[in-house]
Amino acid sequence: MNAIQAIRGMNDVLPDAVSAWQHIERHVRTLLGAYGYEEIRPPLVERTELFRRSIGEVTDIVEKEMYTFDDRNGESLTLRPECTASVVRAAIEHGLLRTPGRRVWTMGPMFRYERPQKGRYRQFHQIDVEIFGIAAPSAEAELIVMTRRLWKALGLSGLSLELNSLGSRDIQARYRARLVEYFSARADALDADSSRRIETNPLRILDSKNPSMQALIEEAPRIIDEHDDDARAHLDQLLAMLDEAGVEYRVNPRLVRGLDYYTGTVFEWTTGELGAQGAVCGGGRYDNLVAEIGGPANPAIGFAIGLERLVALLDVQSVELPVAMPHAYLASAGPRASILAHAVAERLRDAVPELRLVVDAGHGSFKAKLKRADRSGARLALLLGEEEARNGRIAVKDLRARGPQSMVSIDDLAGHIVRNVFAE
Repeated sequence: MNAIQAIRGMNDVLPDAVSAWQHIERHVRTLLGAYGYEEIRPPLVERTELFRRSIGEVTDIVEKEMYTFDDRNGESLTLRPECTASVVRAAIEHGLLRTPGRRVWTMGPMFRYERPQKGRYRQFHQIDVEIFGIAAPSAEAELIVMTRRLWKALGLSGLSLELNSLGSRDIQARYRARLVEYFSARADALDADSSRRIETNPLRILDSKNPSMQALIEEAPRIIDEHDDDARAHLDQLLAMLDEAGVEYRVNPRLVRGLDYYTGTVFEWTTGELGAQGAVCGGGRYDNLVAEIGGPANPAIGFAIGLERLVALLDVQSVELPVAMPHAYLASAGPRASILAHAVAERLRDAVPELRLVVDAGHGSFKAKLKRADRSGARLALLLGEEEARNGRIAVKDLRARGPQSMVSIDDLAGHIVRNVFAE
């Protein structure tokens, strides 16, 4: 019988790789808590209509990539392809928007059916951060300076910030008309996807990754040229805030992001060290989405960070990660000693809560167990044989320093460990 394997594009995160994920998750929790963000945990499955209404009917995600199915009642459900829509739906449903300036975040898996490649998977993980009820550019500035602080905390360097402003829906409507005129006059140069989108969603053409389309896109009209006084003032104020905070950036008039709900500011943090999948963090303002989903009019902005790409960047930049080795490794041999071993271990854990202790539950000689203790990375080996068990004592060997092992009373063992491991 053939062994069952993981679904293509849905990958196991093995123990050797988990330390990088935990490094990111630990810093994210600490940083977001310091800025006043509260964690929310929406479900993985939502009604399909939520994503069609929020992301847009003619986006690649809705047209090609969603995992959609009918449940037993015939209702169309979808594994979430992104999380902003889910967070907005939860905020509306549970009255979270009654508090202006509500800040929330979540973290977990998303699902898109696309061709798996490095940095782009069918199950992928994101950190999703949202602010509700703040229309001022200070919200954008907070998210941007906060992400810059996160890169520093993680030990990452070389990330570049690009931003743009898509303006209001009225500005986008005027810009859309100019794009239709521009691309229609050059229809022969468009690929199939772009030809289809001239009338349905011409802004998506600007998001094309087709190399043959880039020169044409570069010459297209710029949405910044359609800005009214309010849009220009908002962007100018944001840029002034970033300048004052010492944030380096580039205004990219072609940056549109891949989701239809964006209005106003959009931004991306990118790296040149991950090949084609260089966008590590992206987001923007979506002042109309809350109302479009069915809630009260409410300005909002957020971003998502790709965890797999951050993990890959930590590896590429050889960031040194903290490794939580055991402090001690307890090995026993003999029937009485084996019975006593776990009781001793639990006494130690009660007395020293921060202690990382591994109990060797396998068979073999003390020589074999010492080898396993050394391979574990533990500082101390605690050796409990039959004689030690009878006498209420245990042999302690420092695996990281030369010298003979010592005999310690089991009653004094916790204090010995504290003095020799935690007091240094």
